[in-house]
Amino acid sequence: MPTFFDSTADAAEAPEALRGLAHASRGFDQPAEMYGVIGDLSSGMRSLRQALDQIADVHERKAAHAFNDAGSHEAGVRDARAAAEELRQAASLIDRAYDRLAEGFIAAGRIAWRPEPAVEEAARSRWVSVVFLQGEEAGRPLRILGELGHVDAVDFLAQWDYGDETTQAALENGYVYDEPGEGTNDRVAISGDYALVVNPHVGYVSLLRRYTEPEAERPDAEQVGPAPVQPGPELLVSYSSPGASPRADVPAAKRDGSWFEPAKITAVKQARGLVR
Repeated sequence: MPTFFDSTADAAEAPEALRGLAHASRGFDQPAEMYGVIGDLSSGMRSLRQALDQIADVHERKAAHAFNDAGSHEAGVRDARAAAEELRQAASLIDRAYDRLAEGFIAAGRIAWRPEPAVEEAARSRWVSVVFLQGEEAGRPLRILGELGHVDAVDFLAQWDYGDETTQAALENGYVYDEPGEGTNDRVAISGDYALVVNPHVGYVSLLRRYTEPEAERPDAEQVGPAPVQPGPELLVSYSSPGASPRADVPAAKRDGSWFEPAKITAVKQARGLVR
């Protein structure tokens, strides 16, 4: 199947493909699948850099045809050159981001994911309250849940998460729980490090975030057993999310090298058996 950044795809489809990738990448049932996606992102970033350069070139080559709305050719040329310069600056920033992505790709290639988490990590995390809405205030997130699904509902409620400030407030007020959804008739959906709790009978919705107590953290050198697997979104109570975007299949890694792919990435792919 084509990648998210297939060079033959209609450019108008790119935003929808990226939105699908954003939803799909919130979690993976098989963490090893992330490696192939990073490779596709790497290829896509180079394609984006190439596209920016080409569009900048066209602005310069076609400057003779440029006018502004008032009919001034001089102003049109000035804006065409300015556009080309900004596009080239953007391409340069893409290059810098690509270098970091390449290092991340190499590091990801060294990970051997295992199906079970390390025993030491099993009971270390708890849940802190981010926001609790009831009655009329719960109306909008409940509508989003019904129309778009739990991922979009979590995205909406996450605007109330202020990181350490939210964590500290929850700790000070005792809003920390061993498990989300401890009330009667609570329905829970996990999305990454967030838990969405809905009680349709009482009419409330709340968002909690996974929290690891500092005293429970230990140096990597003391860790025994395999590295933990990052949990993906998991619906803990069986209920549907009408309209939610289905998980897109993770694209297969490219089977051949590319002129814009650095040798170190190609070498890693070959070592992993992704390139012949």
